Amino acid sequence: MSFSSLLIANRGEIACRVIRTARRMGLRTVAVFSDADANAMHVAMADAAIRIGPAPARDSYLSIPAILDAARATGAEAIHPGYGFLSENADFAEACAAAGLVFVGPPPSAIRAMGSKAAAKALMEKAGVPLVPGYHGEDQSDATLRAAASRIGFPILVKASAGGGGKGMKIARDAAELEEAIALARGEAASAFGDDRLLLERYLTKPRHIEIQVFADTQGNVVSLFERDCSIQRRHQKVVEEAPAPGMTPERRAAMGKAACDAARAIGYVGAGTVEFIVDAGSLPDAEGNTFAFMEMNTRLQVEHPVTEAITGLDLVEWQLRVAAGEPLPLAQDVLRIAGHAIEVRLYAEDPSRDFSPSVGTLKHLALPAGAGIRVDAGVRPCDTIPIHYDPMIAKLIAHGADREEARRRLLRALHATEVAGVRTNLPLLRAIVAHPAFAAADLDTGFIAHRPEVLVPAGAAPRAALAAATLRLLRDEPVTDPADPHSPWGLANAWRLNGEGWQDLTLLDGEQAHVIRAHLGGATMLALPDGPARVETARWAGDTLTLTLDGVAHRAVVLREGDAISVILDGATHELRHRDPRAPSGQADSTGGRVVAPMPGRVLQVLVAPGDRVERGAVLLVIEAMKVQMRITAPTDGAVVAIRCAAGDLVEDGAELVTLETA
Repeated sequence: MSFSSLLIANRGEIACRVIRTARRMGLRTVAVFSDADANAMHVAMADAAIRIGPAPARDSYLSIPAILDAARATGAEAIHPGYGFLSENADFAEACAAAGLVFVGPPPSAIRAMGSKAAAKALMEKAGVPLVPGYHGEDQSDATLRAAASRIGFPILVKASAGGGGKGMKIARDAAELEEAIALARGEAASAFGDDRLLLERYLTKPRHIEIQVFADTQGNVVSLFERDCSIQRRHQKVVEEAPAPGMTPERRAAMGKAACDAARAIGYVGAGTVEFIVDAGSLPDAEGNTFAFMEMNTRLQVEHPVTEAITGLDLVEWQLRVAAGEPLPLAQDVLRIAGHAIEVRLYAEDPSRDFSPSVGTLKHLALPAGAGIRVDAGVRPCDTIPIHYDPMIAKLIAHGADREEARRRLLRALHATEVAGVRTNLPLLRAIVAHPAFAAADLDTGFIAHRPEVLVPAGAAPRAALAAATLRLLRDEPVTDPADPHSPWGLANAWRLNGEGWQDLTLLDGEQAHVIRAHLGGATMLALPDGPARVETARWAGDTLTLTLDGVAHRAVVLREGDAISVILDGATHELRHRDPRAPSGQADSTGGRVVAPMPGRVLQVLVAPGDRVERGAVLLVIEAMKVQMRITAPTDGAVVAIRCAAGDLVEDGAELVTLETA
């Protein structure tokens, strides 16, 4: 190995992932962190760590001078960029070389060749690689884009030329939607990538997203480590990935692998890369008989690389480091084999019921699964914070089995063993997808979630066992009213009565539904629950964990309390309840009325109305950006704008009032 110390210019789970392999290989590891990540998991794992700037990524993880200064200050000899941030930045790769540092990635020329989606498609077109019909030209005027869309035909996919991760990507189903799609895609592209150029493609109605993992060394060797199916997506970002792709024939695997390796050779590629293709039986094969079309090449390690590692038995980060050190590829194509099947899901702090908006906050409880065939790549721990500034991923869960069904069943068990409280997550969605008959049958396409709204059904009302657990937590926490005389019956708050059986009424709010639960606290606790009485036969606490036997049925629940907020994790589902104190002032019901509030923390980009304007329900009032995604905030009802509570450029918190409407 030509270097002995490695700086990881990234954060979260990928930084932790790289650190584990680097340390196993005997390398000294250096972490970098922003102010928001001073106590992060990757900082604690590394041999050394250094601050690189304030929380916003542009001032820290995207700052080339700050990263290079950190490398010099810590004596690092090589830099691994992870994925995202500077991983596909050719200027960064050049700056590393100029500073005498090894960049663990492809040469700048290869990054530039594939960095622009439009240029990459033009390059592939010259090389004879099949493409989806589209426009990849330099003329970016609205008129040219409109004309191109008319020629290509709707629906149209508007994409950021320098994009990735679903940023700057919008669908226009007709000419009327095209103008807004272009405007929103341009805005997101400029914000996320500093480049507002766009390309257009025919939007395929039932496509599969299949990508090939390639690896190349400095000796001219290029291999395919087979394919991954990444079809299940939301907002054009992957949710579930698996390898190998279901239904893949040896002939198609060989053809796609060859095309991907040819693409890598054409640009002088070195290191790990992914060539992404789209497959759609309704639109392909083309006139030449091709059954796949090139989309883009990612010149970095992918988030979903663990499924490839699972089926090949390889460590792709180790391969990256060895290739960066000038070593040849460890294995040749003819000895590479596929063993079994692997499926990965991405656990995000986001709320599917609110258009997948990020959910920031503290992880009050986090339990991740373990077991045969299960791997978890996480970048957070219990009590860590999910900040607004970065991608809200909590962990990746990967299951490997002898075949797809074994992997699917293992993953489903792992998902039911996963517990999160403190932020909203996509965990119910992941469970619903993996359990869905269509997923079990490998009926996959990029519209899987959109075409099956049942997987997005929000959690129902809290079950009786959850209400019982919350009630018992309140009773357990209720202090004596006179701590100076804790044994006095007059100081107890447990409904003690001099004559007759005592009880205590407690009100729990489950969303908008209020439940009054009467607890009879005699020899055995009896609870009058909304659906009938229940007998608490046993209730044993171990910290926040309650083992409860209710009417002969045993339950295990994690019950967390913060003030009046109570989180009950039962059977893998998290139920958020609230205790309404009867002594609190009345008239404090939570109602937005004519208040339009921020759905999450973010930055106001545009305010499109003024006081006195009359608006109709659904009219766009303003645009905010959070985690590089732009969202339109619309009027919840017809009304008149009374007041604007923010201005363009303002940072706003979750729930902050943005606009006041008069709705009468």
